[in-house]
Amino acid sequence: MPRQPRLDYAGVLHHVICRGVARCTIFRQEVDRTKFLKELGELLGRCKAQCLAWALMSNHFHLLVVTGSEPLAKLMQSLLTRYAVYFNHRYRRAGHLFQNRYKAIVCEEEPYLLELVRYIHLNPVRIGLVKSMEKLRESTLTGHSVLMGKVRLVWQGCDEVLGRFGDHQGKARKSYEEFVRDGVGKGRRPELVGGGLIRSGGGLTEFMKGWRGKDKVMGDERVLGSGEYVAEVIKAAEVRERRRHQVARELTPSEVINRTLKNPV
Repeated sequence: MPRQPRLDYAGVLHHVICRGVARCTIFRQEVDRTKFLKELGELLGRCKAQCLAWALMSNHFHLLVVTGSEPLAKLMQSLLTRYAVYFNHRYRRAGHLFQNRYKAIVCEEEPYLLELVRYIHLNPVRIGLVKSMEKLRESTLTGHSVLMGKVRLVWQGCDEVLGRFGDHQGKARKSYEEFVRDGVGKGRRPELVGGGLIRSGGGLTEFMKGWRGKDKVMGDERVLGSGEYVAEVIKAAEVRERRRHQVARELTPSEVINRTLKNPV
């Protein structure tokens, strides 16, 4: 079955997951994570996008990105290419570094934004790389340390997250950290790493409880959210795609080339 096109338009929240090819290690040293974050920050600025959370594990990474003027695919293609070139040169290797297709799930902000921030930032705790919340506060493996003010990354959307916990930064950080701590015992949270109605319903058991006796609602494996949100996202993506094709038809080949050269990522 052919893969469905990605859903994307400005302002959409995406949970992005990407693994090394054959689950190989993609971050061997701290310098690798530093390089990846530098490239990410530069590309976020060019694409007018925002990253609210991130985790860089040994063989995969998670990003929570709100897209801007450029499609997510453009940002990710440039990010993965730049980092792969760096990594292969540094470690004298050849060939693909990442799996052929990263996973990007469009997520409804409510109730998922804060749940995803917590889930992503707890990744190293869940697998034992970081032993406690106190150590996570200082860790450079995730954006949690940035939200706690221990590491500075100007491009991370801290205000978007902390602003949901209060107007006073100190109190907001304390409330945010308590929220993250409460998530330690929640485990893997498989409903947060994919789309579709079952995942949006909190797993098969919870979904079936709410499904009985209800009218059928729209679902899509590319979206984590309610049926109404799925319909909204698909409609908006279709409108954007029609506009893109219309503009492409109106441009001459030379104009298409000039636009591409003027707006590289």
